[in-house]
Amino acid sequence: MNLATSIPAAIRLAQLHRHQPGTVAAVDWADLAPPEARRLRELGLDEGVEVELLHRSGILGGPVACRIGRMTVALRRHVARAIHVLPID
Repeated sequence: MNLATSIPAAIRLAQLHRHQPGTVAAVDWADLAPPEARRLRELGLDEGVEVELLHRSGILGGPVACRIGRMTVALRRHVARAIHVLPID
């Protein structure tokens, strides 16, 4: 199932502009390995949580740094692509 087409205006976390907050609209849990999904849940990342992209490393698939609540975490690019967010203006 492609969640990007079912959630209007949602973009992937990896595509969010730097320092622009967004609200998690959905997570493609099936696209993640079980340890990756467990880690996201342990960090509190789920639908409705506010996130902010802080930094992208490299152009073609390096990790991204994002803020989840008061935590700053690094995510592999494919994990960030599984997270759909609604940008907050």
